[in-house]
Amino acid sequence: MVLVPFESMKTRKLGPGAAEVSAIGYGGMMISIQGRPPEEQGIRAIHAALDSGATLIDTADVYCLDDGDIGHNERLIAKALKLWSGPRDHIVIATKGGLTRPAGQWHRKADPAHLRQACDCSLEALGVERIDLYQLHAPDSNVPFTDSVGTLAELQRQGKVRWLGLSNVSVKEIEKAGKIIDVVTVQNRLNPFFREALKREMLVGPSVVEHCTGKGIGFLAYSPVGGGRLNKKLPGHPVLEPIAKRYGASAHAVAIAWVRAKGSTVIPIPAGRDPQHVRDSMSAADIDLTPDDIEAIDRAEFSRD
Repeated sequence: MVLVPFESMKTRKLGPGAAEVSAIGYGGMMISIQGRPPEEQGIRAIHAALDSGATLIDTADVYCLDDGDIGHNERLIAKALKLWSGPRDHIVIATKGGLTRPAGQWHRKADPAHLRQACDCSLEALGVERIDLYQLHAPDSNVPFTDSVGTLAELQRQGKVRWLGLSNVSVKEIEKAGKIIDVVTVQNRLNPFFREALKREMLVGPSVVEHCTGKGIGFLAYSPVGGGRLNKKLPGHPVLEPIAKRYGASAHAVAIAWVRAKGSTVIPIPAGRDPQHVRDSMSAADIDLTPDDIEAIDRAEFSRD
């Protein structure tokens, strides 16, 4: 199944047995959590991603203010899609379940009963009969991992979700889940500041990115420019800035291009509250860094202080 983007954008396969999607997706979190923009601006941000050729939108039930606001981002994305003038049948929406937001905090809750309820609520919030991609938001230490994954398998058998994925997981957990479900995607953090997804586990096994690349699993890289205050450190960076100038691009776009270059199945999903920022992030799909560029960024220091 090959999906044709609304505008010309490079594509990558979402994962084994799944569709092709844009090489850069859009992450909806920032338009629904604390500090979120007015609804109209959030919709314009989503439309900016779609108009730029994004065919993958990432969300979660807990992209909201607190437990009384569950599903805010899913409902906002559903509304934005209804208002968008472009073709909607090729857009893939990925959502997640397995967390709660008591008083605005982030708590893991991946027991079977909660996951079943969360999936039903996501179906209603998105206004769909079947979720394109449903991912376990994070393993819950209070629940056997296989119980959580087994519930995902159950939801798929019931026809409530099409493809399944995992988030915030290790290679060991991916392999364990793979005995129960077909793991289509893994959504972990990757940016110049935090590179744990590139590190070999136990010093001998593959990194999460290497494992996903070898298995053809889509690696959805969240927070590809660092998030929070860290992304403000990218403009003017002594290594990024000269590279950005050569490409006529922003340092943020170059950072996203670097993330995309770390594996053939890596799909960055940058967030963005402002339409102009979103369009800049999407432009990273057109930046093909040279091996020397990639090595220079690999070797560069990115302070978190």
